[in-house]
Formats: sequence, structure tokens, C-alpha cells
Amino acid sequence: MTPEIVAILSVGVALVVIGLIALQIILKRIERLEDQLNDRFERIETRIDRLEDRMAGLEQRQSRLEGMLDGLREALFERASR
Repeated sequence: MTPEIVAILSVGVALVVIGLIALQIILKRIERLEDQLNDRFERIETRIDRLEDRMAGLEQRQSRLEGMLDGLREALFERASR
């Protein structure tokens, strides 16, 4: 092999190695970002679950209050009609 070909191959191999190292760095960064996103989604899902539970409780309380108001309204009309 001529020195020129050896030099070209050396540069080519060096570029491939640099490219592989850069790719590995990028892949690790993507994995970290994926982990961060998964953590955020889990936290969001937990918050949504808690909000749904609170909404269900509030809906029950609202329903109970509506029933109490209906009863009170009926009692007032009954009393007023006497």
C-alpha cells in the first residue's frame, strides 16, 4: 500500500470512530430524555388520578347537597302552603 492510501484509510477509520462515539453519546442522551419523559408522564398520570378522585368526591357531595336542597325546598313549600 502506498502511504497516501494508508493516510486516507487512517483518516476514514478515524472519522468512523468519531462518528460512532458521537452516535453513542446521542443515543445515551436520547435514553436519558426518554427516562425523564417517562417519569414526567408517570407524575402526570398520578396527578390526573388524584384529580379524578377529587372530582368524584366533589360530584358525590354536590349530589348530596342537591338532594338536601330539594328536601329543604319541599319543606319550605309545604310550610308556606299551610
